[in-house]
Amino acid sequence: MSFEEKSTWIYAAITVGVSAVYFAVVLRQVRNTDVTEIAYVGPMLTAIGVAVALNILAIIVAGIASPKEAGKKDERDKNITRYGQYVGYPVLGVGVVGALVLTMAEFEHFWIANAIYLAFVVSSITESAVKIVAYRRGL
Repeated sequence: MSFEEKSTWIYAAITVGVSAVYFAVVLRQVRNTDVTEIAYVGPMLTAIGVAVALNILAIIVAGIASPKEAGKKDERDKNITRYGQYVGYPVLGVGVVGALVLTMAEFEHFWIANAIYLAFVVSSITESAVKIVAYRRGL
């Protein structure tokens, strides 16, 4: 397994884990609380910060565990990265259009912000999944 594939697995696992915790904590409150009263900004910023920090730390640990592979990227890795982005960006675009529709329909900021965050999460997971499949099966 190349270092880039390991990095993709790490990124995917962290994205799924951190976003699942965030949505579980925040959306649990929707049943009993008006969305205008839900404090989602702090948890969202925390989730983003934790995801970034965990990803950096995990990549450093992976690099220390296999120093010969760390930082090496061949043509295949570049093509797979490009292919993952090619598939992931339109997913993000659709999600952002959804958030734009929510904005135009004058939904609460809670829903708009969470739609944007969800768009980033789904895009990241899609991109990672496409890259992992490409590493396993080829382009």
